[in-house]
Amino acid sequence: MNTHETHPSESPSSGETEEALTGIGLVWAQTGSGVIGKAGTMPWHIPEDLKHFSTLTTGHPVIMGRKTWESFPAKYRPLPGRTNIVVTRQQGWADSPEASGAVVVSSLDAALLESQFAPGGQNVWIIGGGEIYRQSMDIANVAVVTVIDTDIDGDTFAPEFGEAWNLEATQPAEGWLTSKTGTNYRIATWRRTED
Repeated sequence: MNTHETHPSESPSSGETEEALTGIGLVWAQTGSGVIGKAGTMPWHIPEDLKHFSTLTTGHPVIMGRKTWESFPAKYRPLPGRTNIVVTRQQGWADSPEASGAVVVSSLDAALLESQFAPGGQNVWIIGGGEIYRQSMDIANVAVVTVIDTDIDGDTFAPEFGEAWNLEATQPAEGWLTSKTGTNYRIATWRRTED
């Protein structure tokens, strides 16, 4: 993984992360205090991070919980260029208009099985929300986390990285990238080293 400093106006490339990934990846954005959501939304807007997310996940299946799926505006569902697998325990939701375009399953295990048969299924990205992330921490091998230099209250938090995880790299290696919105952020790549 290249850890060179990135100029603040440059958008970091995800190609190196993607090439190194074979298996299950987690991707999310969080504040320094671990907030990933508030009232079903992300309480920030960083276009460069959205582009990074799209580049990283396009061509691979994405797994998410129903609330994450429903947090996307209808015009962005399903996320293009990806098999969208939604996990829900809500009976009958698969037949609802909200589920249009999603592969609906009842468990994370079923989602992972389904992802193996999807285009690009050698790599699968888990994209939220909080409960799905927590269930995935012991099976994922990489996490790509955008850390946002802001202090925002929220009601959904990222899982904590335990001893099995090592910080592999940050982009930039020191300091922050600056979004065109003026928000500072950096992208951290974590790798799980223990089974």
